[in-house]
Parts: sequence; structure tokens; C-alpha cells
Amino acid sequence: MKTNRLKIGEFSRLCRVTVRTLRHYEEIDLLVPEIVDRETGYRYYSVDQFQKMQGILSLKGMGFSLEEIRDLYEDETHVPSIEALEDKIRVCEDELRQLKARKAQLKAMVASQKKLKKMEKITIERLPAIIVASHRATITSYDDLGRLCWEVIGPEMARLGCECPEPGCCYTIEHGGYKPQDIDIEYCEKVTAKGNDSALIKFKDIPEVPTAICMKVYGPYDRLNQNLINLLAWMEKEGWKVTDAPRFVYVDGAWNQEDPEKWLTIIQVPAEKGPIG
Repeated sequence: MKTNRLKIGEFSRLCRVTVRTLRHYEEIDLLVPEIVDRETGYRYYSVDQFQKMQGILSLKGMGFSLEEIRDLYEDETHVPSIEALEDKIRVCEDELRQLKARKAQLKAMVASQKKLKKMEKITIERLPAIIVASHRATITSYDDLGRLCWEVIGPEMARLGCECPEPGCCYTIEHGGYKPQDIDIEYCEKVTAKGNDSALIKFKDIPEVPTAICMKVYGPYDRLNQNLINLLAWMEKEGWKVTDAPRFVYVDGAWNQEDPEKWLTIIQVPAEKGPIG
């Protein structure tokens, strides 16, 4: 066998096409191996056929079908006519118009989805008056909040005979503003009636909040601060003024969701129309 002939695997690597593609081209008589060994079935291509393969790939890249390319090589022209090229240009222009229309539809859908998500994420609500059992403490980080609830607040509320209505409601307030550590936090949980204060639990009447800007936040608690910043920026843009400390209401958390990405916290910011500050 002459050295200028290549096995199908070697030829496919040289042309950067798959063996399956070469076999298909052989089946449709587009590019047939120069020699097929009858005994072994091995297919051999000549180095000269590399140029034909490059011509096939070039025409295919311009939008010509394999059948059209085969006809060109059968006519031994190898080059499309001006009319055929202009026809492909018209096809490209039609495809461009369709792609632009599709792009416009996709952008419109994205805008609609963003608007819908924004409407679902930020709401304006009235918060009813409630009675809460309150505990204030300094914690190193939000990771300590669960331990505080399970080991301190929960047992003390049970000892005091607190009853929590359904659906339950618990939230925290950060006194003195946000701090990454040594957080001065007040935990409040809705109860049906006031009890007797203890060293750990104080009972409070929380008045109605006529208007609160609320945002749903999914994920671990280290995202709350940035989401609060985003919410305050949105409020400033929309002309809302903060009237009281923001609340972080815990809907789903480690107590019922193992995956932190499914934790749901609602930020509630009491507000009224007017400039912030």
C-alpha cells in the first residue's frame, strides 16, 4: 500500500470529521474512498482527497446541502453559480429576519418574567397588631440564632405556658443596625395572650403596621443583609420612607428544610411615602 494513502481513521483526523461522517459521504457517493481492500474491508483515502473534503466542508458551511454539493461535483464545476450563491444569500436574509423576530420575542418574554418575578418578590402589605413573646440577646452570627431558639427561647416559652396560634409567626429585629458579628437581636414570636414576664421572655403588644414593603428571600441567612440593601434601594427609587426597624420573618428554615437554598425569609420594612432619611 502506498504511503500517500490514509486509512479512514487517519483521514478523519486530518480532515477533522468523524469516521461516521466519512461513511455517510461514501453511502451517498459524495466522497468515496480511493481504495477499498476487499479482503480486509479497510478503506483508504488519498492525500489529494483532502482538498475535496475541504471544499465540501466550505460549501456545507455556506448552507449548501449535501445533495447540492454532490451535484456540483458530478457536474465537475465544484463552484456554485452566481444565481445559486445569490439564492443562498436570500435564504440567509430570511433566516436573519426570523432570528431577529425570535430574539425580540425572547427579550419580551424575559422582560415579562422579570416584571412578574419582581411583583412576586416585592409586595406592599398591612401587618396586623399582634402579641409577641420577646427575647433580646447578642449573638456572634446568625448561625447562633437556631441554637438560641432551641436551647433558650423555646424551653422558656414552654415553661411559661405560651400558646402560639396557627399559622405561627416569628421574626427578628436587629437593634443598632446591621453588624456582621456581635448582633444585638430581638426575637419575637406571636402568642395568643400575654403571660408573666421572666428574666428571658418579655411580652409585648405590637401595633398594626398600616404599610410594609415586603421581600421574599430564598437561601441561607448570610444573604439577608444584601437583600435588605437592595430592598431599601428599591424603596428609595419608588419614594418610600422607612418608619420603623425592618423585621426578618422566618417562614421555612433548618427546622423543616434541610436544603438551605429552600429556606424562606420575608423582610418586612414598615414604610410610608416620602424620601428616605
